[in-house]
Amino acid sequence: MRIGELARRTGVSERSLRYYETQGLLRAERTPGGHRDYAEAAVDRVVLIQELFAAGLHSDKIRQLLPCMRDADGGPSEIATPRLVADLAAERRRIDRMIADLVRSRDTLDEVIQVASDG
Repeated sequence: MRIGELARRTGVSERSLRYYETQGLLRAERTPGGHRDYAEAAVDRVVLIQELFAAGLHSDKIRQLLPCMRDADGGPSEIATPRLVADLAAERRRIDRMIADLVRSRDTLDEVIQVASDG
């Protein structure tokens, strides 16, 4: 599929898709005319990349992680290393801390709203 269709199907801009390609996160074949041609699997890959960015991972970490995701048969990839697992566990702890901080901020804001509403 062409880049415009991939963008439409994933809700990701063409610019972002080109960025993913330059970062080594996404691959496209080239047509004889030089246009990008993505496989059907690119839709799921882009969605996954978006989820990983939303989780706070940066492109370098995502590039390391993508080859280690589950194989096509659903089993763990053979190239997932203990070091990568440890790095990902650290990322998860970082996200947990961010969530806890956000919950505290929300609770404080709720208190302020309640006080302001009573006045």
